[in-house]
Parts: sequence; C-alpha cells; structure tokens
Amino acid sequence: MKNLKISCLIVDDEPMALNLVESYVNKTPFLDLKGKCSSAIEAMEFLKATPVDLLFLDIQMPDLTGIEFSKLLPKETRVIFTTAFDEYALEGFKVEALDYLLKPFDYAEFLAAANKASTWFNLVRGKQTAPEKVESNEFLFVKSEYKQVRIKLSEVLYFEGLKDYIKIWLKDQSKPILTLMSLKSLEDELPESQFMRVHRSYIVSLNNINVIERSQILINDQRITVSDQYKPKFLAFINGHSFN
Repeated sequence: MKNLKISCLIVDDEPMALNLVESYVNKTPFLDLKGKCSSAIEAMEFLKATPVDLLFLDIQMPDLTGIEFSKLLPKETRVIFTTAFDEYALEGFKVEALDYLLKPFDYAEFLAAANKASTWFNLVRGKQTAPEKVESNEFLFVKSEYKQVRIKLSEVLYFEGLKDYIKIWLKDQSKPILTLMSLKSLEDELPESQFMRVHRSYIVSLNNINVIERSQILINDQRITVSDQYKPKFLAFINGHSFN
C-alpha cells in the first residue's frame, strides 16, 4: 500500500535542532511539514489553528516539558520524542510515543522512526477505510503425533515458534500441543481480528490478553515481549480499543 502523507510539526527550543529535524523532514517524501515551534506553549497555539498527525517533540524545554505537553494532545495526534537524555525513554513509552530519538541522531535513525510512524498511520487509516473483513474461522486442524488435532481458536492463548515447530498453548491445559510448521505459515491462516504476531517467536490471542505492562503482554502467567518490529501495529490495536 502506498504511504499516505503524514502532517507534522517540530517542537524544540534549540534552533540548530529545529533546523536539523526540518531538513530531515523535507527529504522524507511521506512527511508534510506544517510548521516548527520553539516551545510547547507556542506549539499549543499553533495546533489550535493547524492540527497535525505527528509531532517531533523535544522533552527538555522551559515552562512545559515535552512529556507534560504530550499528555495534553488529542488522542489522534502521535509523538516521536527527541532528547539528549536517555533516562526519559521509559516515560516516553508510558505516554505511548511512537518512537524515541536520542540526540545526536542521523538521518538513518530519523527515517527508521518516521517509518514506524508511517506504519502506524497506514494501519489506522486502513482500518478506518477498509471494508470489514468477514472471518468465520472458529477452529483449525494441526498434525501432532501422527494425528490431526482440532484446535478451537477461542481456546488458544498464544502460539510459540521454535525453529520448525510451534507450541500451541491452550486454556486449561498445562502442556502445549506441538506441531511441525512455521509461525509465518500459521500467521497467514489465522483471523487478524483475533490474533496478532508481536514477536519473532510469538503470535498472541488478542481476546486472551490479561495485562499490558510497558512493552510486555501478560497472558495467564506468561510474559511476552512486544518487539520493536511489531510494536506499531500492536500500539494501533491498543489505541483502537482504549477508552482513556
């Protein structure tokens, strides 16, 4: 799918940082720069007249920090933080920033963060405009120990990939079902509304997630880390089902 344009605003109290990020934005085809501001207060006034999709937002600024300002933004406005201090990374994740750029960063690092934002916005916009996919999958058959075993999808907690094998962890069963297949081939067969790949080795049942804590999912007693590759899609899912 063709990347859609993402309108953006740069907010930083350092003129050199403003100009550097501006040059990076201007060479990135899917970013549309609407303006740049030297403080969060100035940005707040700018956004009243010109809403944008994405902010490249410095954290340490006078009067109002980037973290504080991000909590005042509309839910649909996303943030990529820029800062010289890595201790803010955890706070950035807590307010659901799409990414975190540690100064000084080069264009390759900037582009990687911008691509994460592009993935997120394309997923959200695709969800809003695409017709609802009809998914009637209620079960699947897998070969295990020379038998075809019927797996009810509503009973699946998560799938764990181990080289050429998959462990299928089910509700109320202490031992997994082991089957010879790849996680990628299984992923193509599963209904997207019920399952999501969140790690190279894990596909989780979205309906059976108990807790989301920082970058980890808790399903029963198992903690599964959401890796960077799959984080934009997972964050889009969280935001689509969030009421605060």
